[in-house]
Amino acid sequence: MSLREALLIALRALRAHRLRSALTMLGLVIGVAAVVFLSACGLGVSNSVDARIETIANNITVVPQASDLPDGPPARSLTDADAAALQNAPDVATVTPAATATASIATDATTLLSGTVIGTRNMWAQTNNREFKAGSFFDAIQDNSASRVVVLGPIVASTLFGHNPAAAIGQTVQINHAPFRVIGVMQSYGAQLDNTAVMPLATARKYIVGPGIGVGNALKQVTVEATTQAEVPAAMDEVTRILDARHHITDPARSDFQVQSLGHRLTTFNQIVGILVVFTPVVAAISLLVGGIGVLNIMLVSVTERTREIGIRKAIGATSRAILEQFLIESVILAALGGLVGVGAGIGLSTLVRIIAPALDPASGVFAGFAPVLSVPPIVVAFGISVAIGLVAGGYPAYRAARLLPIEALRYQ
Repeated sequence: MSLREALLIALRALRAHRLRSALTMLGLVIGVAAVVFLSACGLGVSNSVDARIETIANNITVVPQASDLPDGPPARSLTDADAAALQNAPDVATVTPAATATASIATDATTLLSGTVIGTRNMWAQTNNREFKAGSFFDAIQDNSASRVVVLGPIVASTLFGHNPAAAIGQTVQINHAPFRVIGVMQSYGAQLDNTAVMPLATARKYIVGPGIGVGNALKQVTVEATTQAEVPAAMDEVTRILDARHHITDPARSDFQVQSLGHRLTTFNQIVGILVVFTPVVAAISLLVGGIGVLNIMLVSVTERTREIGIRKAIGATSRAILEQFLIESVILAALGGLVGVGAGIGLSTLVRIIAPALDPASGVFAGFAPVLSVPPIVVAFGISVAIGLVAGGYPAYRAARLLPIEALRYQ
């Protein structure tokens, strides 16, 4: 029997039991589609995070921190003099100081409690890669003159002025009962950073940062931007060395500040995402095993139903090898069709999510940069596993069919 004849016989057998064949393939379809879709989503999440953080991967944050030793010094506030000294480091491009405080932010009709006010310099938005829904950030003139202007995070703006960012521009808000003019509304950057109001550092110190929150020229954080991402390690060493000298630190364990690299955090996060990208499809592949059990079951039923047919074919000269090949081909075709449909379903679902994701939460823009990324390896591997399952699951029923004796098969009722 030629391969063409074997294929035709296998297709006729599957067509004769359409519903049974479709239900058998369903487990493989779901498994393959899940592997393709989850792999695409994992790569999409990784690319989305990379795109958001890559632009600030050369940023270094310096914050006060208590000593690691029990008898070490407490956290010591950073100062304007510290920030000015860091600007002289060879591998440092910009230094952006920031002072923060919790304050009430209100309009005539609505009050938002526990909003975070950030006092900083005019390069803050550029250094932190913040984008705007409406308006703009304050400029150098407003910064140096301590103007009473404020830029709102999206949560503050939507709470006070509704979901129309442009409606907030030019309005007056009361922050700790002091009036400020709104000049910008920022895009979403994560829930913790969206409930904020940003103003010039001198303005914040004059009206918001009071006793017990910040004293004099104390800073809550200093963001240092390295000249290039490759120079981040060198810049971190320079920052540490300068602050050690200024704070009289001789033992790193007794340091009263902490230097962190966002690029290092990105690398760590990518390692975690990489594990999830591999692990999640592996979990989804368990359904492929369930589909394989379905193929095994249906092929055993098929062998039992066609026992008499096997006896007739053997009686007229069919070899055991021909019978073995026949049932293996049927099993592989069944699994391959399930795999192809599953690949199509996974691609279709990924494409659908790519289209609708930006519209899921347009107000916050959380899904704006997310899109599933299809790649060839997961598709090939998922389809290959499906075919392999068909071959393995059909092996025992095919072997059982090939071992039947003609006389016993002909007697089967």
